[in-house]
Amino acid sequence: MNSYKVLNNQQYLFNEYSIVPIRYQDRMDILKWRNEQIYHLRQHKPLTKEDQDNYFDTVVSKLFDALQPNQLLFSYLQNDVCIGYGGLVHINWIDKNAEISFIMNTDLEKEYFSKHWTIFLQLIEQVAFTDLKFHKIFTFAFDLRPHLYNAIESAGFVKEATLKEHCFFNGNYKDVIIHSKLNKNNLSS
Repeated sequence: MNSYKVLNNQQYLFNEYSIVPIRYQDRMDILKWRNEQIYHLRQHKPLTKEDQDNYFDTVVSKLFDALQPNQLLFSYLQNDVCIGYGGLVHINWIDKNAEISFIMNTDLEKEYFSKHWTIFLQLIEQVAFTDLKFHKIFTFAFDLRPHLYNAIESAGFVKEATLKEHCFFNGNYKDVIIHSKLNKNNLSS
């Protein structure tokens, strides 16, 4: 298993769910889910196998040894089977904040969207707040999935801003909604 030099822990657990440093073996499942869910991602075209292999070989592989990587990506597992992936992206080490990114197996979204978002947020908070002592984590979401806001707000995130007509999508400008959560245990940092 790969490990992040910047983290003390490499596995974060909640019942039968866990996150571990992103696994190379999960890259094709991730490619499939990203292409199926391209409508809400900052991804301009479907990914190819070559794109994904290149990304893992040139970008992801360098994250593990970095002392201040710009992202920390994790495979989200249920009983060691990858059912999603995500992490902390656009990390700002000076201000101690990061954006949360997460997608799950598309087949799980209809029935289990809120459940998996809630569990993933609990796990990624352990990384951000307990291990890294970050001050703030946030989501940056195109205003396309209103059910997302219920899931993240139930996990204690607060709507912080609406960026009006911030992204161009399917011929129209869409708002971006930002939700955030502060590290209540580390307010002096």
